[in-house]
Amino acid sequence: MIIPYNTTYFSPSKVYRRLSILMLIKDMPHSSQHLIAQKSHLSSSMVNIYIKELKQAGLITVSGKTNRTTEYHLTQKGQKKLFQDFISFSSEAVQIYASVKREIIRLLKRYETNGIRTVVLYGASDTAEVVVSAIPHTRLVVIGIVDGDPSKQGHIFNGTLIQAPEAISQIDPDAVLITSFARQDEIYNNIESILGEDIEVLTLTDLQQLQQTTLSEVVR
Repeated sequence: MIIPYNTTYFSPSKVYRRLSILMLIKDMPHSSQHLIAQKSHLSSSMVNIYIKELKQAGLITVSGKTNRTTEYHLTQKGQKKLFQDFISFSSEAVQIYASVKREIIRLLKRYETNGIRTVVLYGASDTAEVVVSAIPHTRLVVIGIVDGDPSKQGHIFNGTLIQAPEAISQIDPDAVLITSFARQDEIYNNIESILGEDIEVLTLTDLQQLQQTTLSEVVR
């Protein structure tokens, strides 16, 4: 199932919503329009419009006379359309992933030129997955992963045991890399409260460089 999202930079399009509804119908043919609306983050009236359009296009069939007995099924044409749309969606998602990965590699290479070799990742998240895939393209080595969430500690993340942040001093890396975009300040303060200023902390955004670039553009 494709989970719909609402973001500032990647707002769902009509094509995306249609794909989401087709996927929901494929996975849950017995669902009511109300449930489909909940799962797709759309209003029931909007789902009703999409259902009518999909039926008219010959992509789905609708059977049953009441809400409790209604079933939605993909036609052969609908299955083919779902497959084509999913391939296109996946291709775009991979391109976005690759773009983010390239930017992270660029930033990590800048850090390695400062003599940093061993790092501990702070945050066992989806972003950390991208960082782990980027690391082999640099000379950096991940020697530990920590997370402040007790429910994650003790589990394995990409072959490495997730530990509590207090373990950083025992692991003794050259630096800690915060693998979060949204919680950088919070995590930085947590590291500082545990280790003081005895260890270098890296982030995934070079804000100082960004500010300098923006300033130079303004001056020009």
